[in-house]
Amino acid sequence: MSDETPLDFPLDYSRARADFLGAAQEAGARLRTFVLPGHRGPDGGELGVDTAYLGPADPVKLLVTVSGTHGIEGFCGSACQTRILLREGVAKAAAGPTTGVLLVHGLNPYGFAYLRRVNEDNVDLNRNFVDHDAPPHNDAYDAVHDTLVPPGGGGFAPDELVAELTALRDRLGPQRLQEAVTRGQYRHPDGLFYGGQAPTWSRRVFETVVAEQMAGAAHVGYIDLHTGLGARGVGEPIFRGGRDADAHQRARRWYGEALTASEQGTSSSTPIVGNTATAVAAGLGADSRLTAITLEFGTQPGPQVLLALCADAWLHRHHAPADAVRSDLKRLIRDAFRPDDADWRGRVFRRAREVFDQALVGLADEK
Repeated sequence: MSDETPLDFPLDYSRARADFLGAAQEAGARLRTFVLPGHRGPDGGELGVDTAYLGPADPVKLLVTVSGTHGIEGFCGSACQTRILLREGVAKAAAGPTTGVLLVHGLNPYGFAYLRRVNEDNVDLNRNFVDHDAPPHNDAYDAVHDTLVPPGGGGFAPDELVAELTALRDRLGPQRLQEAVTRGQYRHPDGLFYGGQAPTWSRRVFETVVAEQMAGAAHVGYIDLHTGLGARGVGEPIFRGGRDADAHQRARRWYGEALTASEQGTSSSTPIVGNTATAVAAGLGADSRLTAITLEFGTQPGPQVLLALCADAWLHRHHAPADAVRSDLKRLIRDAFRPDDADWRGRVFRRAREVFDQALVGLADEK
């Protein structure tokens, strides 16, 4: 068993946010808040994206960590930011005359609060950073949509859905099914991994943060914290790009042989489009360098995670948000993206410490 306590993973968004803000204030970080308009949390509380920064006004090198891009996955990311970077003093110790540390907390606050991966409009934020005048349509998704999100208003039948998903996986193969489902799609607003028809509020906020808090740095080390893919408790660093030709080799120097790449077929993630690192790359200066990864912590086998996503889509399609968030069906998505067991939490914290340290050492070694 781990020696980490259950309190290290707050039980709801409001507590996670309060813990983060309190720890940031104690660390002396400069805070900034963007309030989501027109929406409140299940408890009636404010929803917002918060940033905390430690370091000089114009850093040459900058470590950026992001939590909650996929809403409910923010419990893990928030806990790592609050406990390790702030309360354990890692960020404060790393900040120096030329180095800064920026923490972006709860990038999708609605999904975080309502226990969803998607935002208030069912948009997957990590598929939203595309040109919406010419979105990269995913024809393969069209063929599986009706299985994932069945038409009609009948009750949720998990056994039937499991049988249909199993048949679909047997017909297409696990790899082709994952590619069809997760790449991102732009034709089905009620579907899974929907990238939206326009930039979301969270995207606009993030682009503002990039322009005003990242763009001046000569080198950005970027870590977007996620859960739900890969072996349980394993923190997989997935290469997400950089502007210069050396970006992949540089990431390999930082993170070692554990580094994977979706485009090379070495990752638990198939290639995706429109992720947050796209905005960072686009927003940095032409001479800036970006070393970007997703740090992905596995939870459950892929079929169980997909069932949870289908169940959650059905739940919010047929129930008001306030009712949906209290449903027993939410157990499926919590188990898929926020496991409760202490051993999993302990493995997450140990791996996150290691990866944060690798990133900071990597930044320090760069000329």
